[in-house]
Amino acid sequence: MGTPLWTPSPERVANANVTAFREAAAAEWGVELADYAALYRWSVDRPEQFWPSVWRFGGIIASRQWTEALTGGERMPGARWFTGARLNFAENLLRRRDDVTAIVSWGETRVLRRLSFAEVHDQTARLARALKADGVGPGDRVAGYMPNVPETVIAMLAAASIGAIWSSCSPDFGLGGVIDRFGQIGPKVLFAADGYVYNGKRIDSLERVAGMLDQIPGIERVVIAPHVADAPDLGRLEGAVEFADYLGDGPGGEIEFEQLPFDHPLCILYTSGTTGAPKCIVHGAGGTLIQHLKEHQLHVGLKPDDRLFYFTTCGWMMWNWLASGLASGATIVLYDGSPFHPDGNVLFDLAAEHGVTVFGASAKYLAGIEKAGLKPGETHDLSRIETILSTGSTLAPESFDFVYDHIKRDVCLASISGGTDIMGCFALGNPAAPVWRGELQTRALGMKVEVFDDDGRALKREKGELVCTKPFPSMPIGFWNDPGDARYRAAYFERFPGVWCHGDYVEITGHDGLIIHGRSDAVLNPGGVRIGTAEIYRQVEKIDEVVEAICVGQNWEGDVRVVLFVVLRPGLELDNGLIERIRREVRAGASPRHVPAKIIQVADIPRTISGKIVELAVRDVIHGRPVGNTDALANPEALDFYKDLPELRA
Repeated sequence: MGTPLWTPSPERVANANVTAFREAAAAEWGVELADYAALYRWSVDRPEQFWPSVWRFGGIIASRQWTEALTGGERMPGARWFTGARLNFAENLLRRRDDVTAIVSWGETRVLRRLSFAEVHDQTARLARALKADGVGPGDRVAGYMPNVPETVIAMLAAASIGAIWSSCSPDFGLGGVIDRFGQIGPKVLFAADGYVYNGKRIDSLERVAGMLDQIPGIERVVIAPHVADAPDLGRLEGAVEFADYLGDGPGGEIEFEQLPFDHPLCILYTSGTTGAPKCIVHGAGGTLIQHLKEHQLHVGLKPDDRLFYFTTCGWMMWNWLASGLASGATIVLYDGSPFHPDGNVLFDLAAEHGVTVFGASAKYLAGIEKAGLKPGETHDLSRIETILSTGSTLAPESFDFVYDHIKRDVCLASISGGTDIMGCFALGNPAAPVWRGELQTRALGMKVEVFDDDGRALKREKGELVCTKPFPSMPIGFWNDPGDARYRAAYFERFPGVWCHGDYVEITGHDGLIIHGRSDAVLNPGGVRIGTAEIYRQVEKIDEVVEAICVGQNWEGDVRVVLFVVLRPGLELDNGLIERIRREVRAGASPRHVPAKIIQVADIPRTISGKIVELAVRDVIHGRPVGNTDALANPEALDFYKDLPELRA
């Protein structure tokens, strides 16, 4: 079986949070938990014991305790957690009020900011009062079209403190992409920056904000955080106010935290929009809190003196995950901008200067700095880093080697995986266990992760569908505007009734870790960013010359690149001018991440008898894999156009 790349020292194992938790749980419940494997089995066999232990270990603050930890545990969906409990998410993140640094913020603007826990509490209190004065209360939506800066965290905390529902998109989303999202949920207040900086360019956001006001009815207040200008021109935004003015000058004082049920809505995240407009996933406050406390404290080992960094935008679930680090009393470190500007060292500059102990980035970033020939371990003081996290796409075995050879030898490298859908992870790290090349260390505690074949049979040491066969607290409350939970059930429970099917193609290893072989559905995942093909189609269809298109992901150099095939009007040929126009349209209407790496003209697009285009079949053909059921296609001969294309060899 070889040897692990890293093994924790006996001292690290003894001092790990997960060791303390295992010992405390064993004593509390009178069970034998000799090792992590036993802890995992107990966590999924006895969830009504495990999750209350997480509650107590994480020190969750609640004004009223629960009457039952789990009811309806045999139902998925339908289980209820911590019935009777009353709590507030923001109160748990703002438990510290001292002068220790809570947020470190840096980015391409090169403006370094530090806010203490006391300052974060003060600004949250003032902002919460301003929101209340504008009539915002429990259940109202507050949206953020913001870069990854302290104001975004504070706006989220203020919204949560009064029971409002937070939702955010990063400012690189084009107007169409934002309308597709915020237009569905009808925010009452919109927080936005005047612009953002990426790859050395300052990009104005106010024109798109004006477009939102024109197209989203019900926005009553716009709060602008200056980011690229000291005094942004708000003349085109009726009723807009600057962030500092909205806060006001008075002292913050105490926050009247709204005490709410465990499953009160906290935030809305979005699916990728593969089959139409993105679905709006509603996550609960209690489920998000307890899941993140478990992941941070048990799987990452986060403690109050840690500094947690993850490279993320505010449109990705990992931003919510990063912000929740405050609940463990840790300092969170924010970066906004390109991780490669001016070069790939910038994130390690930040980590070295500010003593980051937990460093997180995408698999694509780690592969990128390797390709650039960078060796951060030789050029930076990374002595404080204890854990390196990677997610977004599968971390290649070669990237494991790179981390240990050229970043740091004595570090827990945790490739983690989960999703927007669950506000957390199905597979995580374990600071008290070895790291094996190419493997995610462990299935997450409390998550009964199995691998099914196409017929719903559990597999051992074989590739198949990642499923979760028991409920967990961070399952979505549901989708926004989804009567009877019809779309929610169809998204996760239709393939295997009563079982969560996640759409990943995986295997459980001999070390009881996981290997992820990619997505089993049609969602594109370049650089770890989930992209729905429908979002690309909506932009491409605006091009007059394009009749129709199909978009797939091609495995390429350890990542996935987006390939767009287009059928043009008769007599037209795809030239460089049209290619660039398509790319500009996609960039402007969706985001830079949606822009195809390759655009290729084809004569026809395969589709089912019912008229649906078949992305998975095209993806199989370009990878040289057989297509299973061609009898379901109306025009199976169209697949021949996608075979052995020279454009896809470079």
